[in-house]
Amino acid sequence: MSVLIFLLVLFILVLVHEWGHFIVAKKTGMRVDEFGIGFPPKLFGVKKGETEYTFNALPIGGFVKIYGENYEDELVGHIDKDPRGFSSRPRWAQALVLVAGVTMNILFAWLLFSVTYMVGMPTQVDETTASPQAYVAVVGVMPDSPAADLPIGAEIVAIDLAGSVTYGPTQSDFTEIISGSEGQTVSVTYEYAGEEKILTMSPSQGLIESDEGRYAVGVSLATIDIVKKSFFVAIKDGLISTVDGLVAIAVGLYSLVSQAFVGQADFSQVAGPVGIVGMVGDAAEFGLTALLTFTAIISLNLAIINLLPFPALDGGRLVFVAVEAVTRRQIPPEWAGRVNLAGFAILMLLMIAVTYNDILRLL
Repeated sequence: MSVLIFLLVLFILVLVHEWGHFIVAKKTGMRVDEFGIGFPPKLFGVKKGETEYTFNALPIGGFVKIYGENYEDELVGHIDKDPRGFSSRPRWAQALVLVAGVTMNILFAWLLFSVTYMVGMPTQVDETTASPQAYVAVVGVMPDSPAADLPIGAEIVAIDLAGSVTYGPTQSDFTEIISGSEGQTVSVTYEYAGEEKILTMSPSQGLIESDEGRYAVGVSLATIDIVKKSFFVAIKDGLISTVDGLVAIAVGLYSLVSQAFVGQADFSQVAGPVGIVGMVGDAAEFGLTALLTFTAIISLNLAIINLLPFPALDGGRLVFVAVEAVTRRQIPPEWAGRVNLAGFAILMLLMIAVTYNDILRLL
């Protein structure tokens, strides 16, 4: 199921990205030969005007084929026959088309964040102001403590001390029962990933530095409530989350690249397709809002990565356009094509390396 959800997320994000290129290319007067849903082999297509809309067998995104964009037509000498080819259009139009995909990924993330705020986001609240639907969740556990086997995100359903069961305990209830147990065994019923389980543990002293004589199990809890926001507040907060996400991702990527140049980068924190499949599955287990939020974050990651000034990425193509605008001369198509091919090969090698690292973590 995780793989299917991942493919659906990837399909939507790539399609959104390519639709941005497509619509701006159309609006700036470029000739678009094909807009493909999925990747070849082609199943069938419908031609409307000059553009063929194709449906393809591999449901992992989509693509847009703008005449002259990938240098093939320049190499065979046909680009001059159509002034509506990508390279024949003004530099500003080329730049707009290239940034349109990234822009759509950012706008899509904003939409997803806003929807999650309107639908209702699980939010940490004070138990005195929580609604009856609020629940207590595990947000941290101390290693080698009695509660070490409690998974992060688990919902506390009940706690049993000497046959006295408290259902739906508040944070205060849980703390009071544990601290008053005097070391007697307690059974905690919790729900995680749709399954209800029971963990039996013995509270011990010395786990709380400020009060070493107090009995504890080494768990941090939070009261979680579903908080819904009005339309305009959700739009505003969605924009704030989008900007904050872009900044955080850009800073993180810059730090990773900077550390890589001095041999100090920790690539164990970088996830490839295999790793993301697991993350998507985990997010889906926590509900629709968690999945939408995770999809928004992935969309922002795609936007930032595509803006990198590296050949074969939109950012690399933007560098070519900028150079041509400054020099007022077109970069030789053969040279540009080779550079993009080399960039694509390097990206594929990086993808293979990251995927290999994902598999090693699983093993």
